[in-house]
Amino acid sequence: MKPELKDKIKSIRQDYTKFQLLEENISSDPFIQFGIWLHEAFENGDEAANAFSLSTVNEFNTPSSRIVLLRDVSHGGFTFFTNYASHKGKEIEKNKHVSLLFFWKELQRQVRIEGTIEFLSEGESIEYFNSRPRESQLAALASQQSEVIDSRNELEDFFLNVTKLYTNKDVPKPNHWGGYVVISSKIEFWQGRASRLHDRIQYTLLNNSWKIDRLSP
Repeated sequence: MKPELKDKIKSIRQDYTKFQLLEENISSDPFIQFGIWLHEAFENGDEAANAFSLSTVNEFNTPSSRIVLLRDVSHGGFTFFTNYASHKGKEIEKNKHVSLLFFWKELQRQVRIEGTIEFLSEGESIEYFNSRPRESQLAALASQQSEVIDSRNELEDFFLNVTKLYTNKDVPKPNHWGGYVVISSKIEFWQGRASRLHDRIQYTLLNNSWKIDRLSP
């Protein structure tokens, strides 16, 4: 790493002064609170406000993370869709415990979510797959997600072959593709504050009720 870049990342400082998060102003339901923040992120111009980091752990306790897109908040959790045979799908098969992280830079906010993951129903997966753009449907068939391939050309050939195969036909949902829901047991809302005295409000599910605590920054 270049010395000037090292100096830059050591010296960057930002004070957070835009908002505050106080107990008297939050919902008793973390899903309602999440909806409020997600709406505000979109309203603030963040077109990727539904993007989050999904962290999984394999059977050797090795973690990995990647960005995926939230598609709904339902069934007591957060839903997304992917290839079940992907790297993350294989890790989820081994370990159902996952974490999610939303980060909205302009609002100086984060939401951390912990829980266990379950499959969405086949009917829900088909319904969502059918709502996707045709090119995305074809890509789901053409891509063996996370598998090693020889070149970009090989991938494009797969896509071309699938496109020809389904000319003038509906594209069926692959068996290896569908939805997950993360059933939440802990949700933390983080609001940046001045002097690094950030607001951290944590919801913990206990006996089917949400316990609310303030955490030290």
